[in-house]
Amino acid sequence: MDWHLECSECGTTQSADGLATVCVCGRPWLVRYPNRLHPLVERDEARRDQGMWRFRSFLPLRPGESAISLGEGDTPLLQVPRLAAALGMTRLWIKDEGINPTGSFKARGLSAAITRAVAAGASSFTLPTAGNAGVAAAAYGARAGVKVRVYAPRTTPKLILAQIVLNGAELILLDGHIGDCGKASRTYAADSGALDLSTLREPYRIEGKKTLGLELGDQMEWVLPDAVIYPTGGGTGLIGMWKVFHELKEAGWVNGNLPRMFTVQSTGCAPVVKAFESGAAGCEPWPEPWTVASGLRVPGPLGDRLMLRALRESRGGAVAVSDDALTSAAALGSRCEGIDFSPEGGAAIAAMKALLSRGVLQLDQRVVLFNTGAGWLYRNPEELLGTFA
Repeated sequence: MDWHLECSECGTTQSADGLATVCVCGRPWLVRYPNRLHPLVERDEARRDQGMWRFRSFLPLRPGESAISLGEGDTPLLQVPRLAAALGMTRLWIKDEGINPTGSFKARGLSAAITRAVAAGASSFTLPTAGNAGVAAAAYGARAGVKVRVYAPRTTPKLILAQIVLNGAELILLDGHIGDCGKASRTYAADSGALDLSTLREPYRIEGKKTLGLELGDQMEWVLPDAVIYPTGGGTGLIGMWKVFHELKEAGWVNGNLPRMFTVQSTGCAPVVKAFESGAAGCEPWPEPWTVASGLRVPGPLGDRLMLRALRESRGGAVAVSDDALTSAAALGSRCEGIDFSPEGGAAIAAMKALLSRGVLQLDQRVVLFNTGAGWLYRNPEELLGTFA
């Protein structure tokens, strides 16, 4: 292969052949492409294709290989003038990931992970999920014709659980949170030989999430925004974007400063915010995590050090918002712009308000907020029917 793996913590390198998990030190691998070339002409050529895999030279595909794809990527970057006016801003965009095939940004990472794993011989998979990753894994597993087992908290939104089952995965519901599901999934992987697709326990979900940053560059004419606000649970989207922004800079595809990266979490589960504010290098597991934004309910992310590194290197920050604030912000965004905001997307809007009020960001800056999933997946259909009775 024309890429190798490098440990994000100790710097050890190894071949990318086979099915990689984590480094012997326990930390995630990062994919490195030392011999890849990215001529500027490729920027224009990429616009002639569709989907996230059009950026092949930045992604783990060999010549002649085809991705396991459902058409993920190319989600809209929407200027939102009425929402911006409600916040007192002039230049605000939403990157709407709810348009992806499985309803969230998780489609990107699972397309990449399952593509590489199947190419390496994997035929069965397991993962824990707070919701959307399970839907994506089930769908891409079905697309690849392989078995997928998903462990999810019993409190996961019902429509998300239904999507997992409808896509053919075996669903195991557990009491507790995603950390408890992760332990069960890893035990099953060890006993059965299924590949563990947990966040950052294999190296390729990050590569799929990199395409968030590649598309952002393309959609903004290769002049990146002043700031990116990203709802963060496991953190692969944040980590992947920061990784590819450096790759784009090195390739000469973007000029100027890289964006300041800001993470937003719920006050009911904010391990990254707490670690950032205390100056810690890593996160302590969050006790009794709870938030209606199920994608943010990750009490002990494996990618904690990578996230904190990205926030500090970019001169960004971390914000925690209450469930009431993120819920009302999601409703505001939908009323203003017609975008189907998930609770996590609402958290990004609420964080924008907080950062403006603190003077961390200015009203005239170019800011992109991420709506990481579709709001409809979180709604209880029985409650909705009751609303119109």
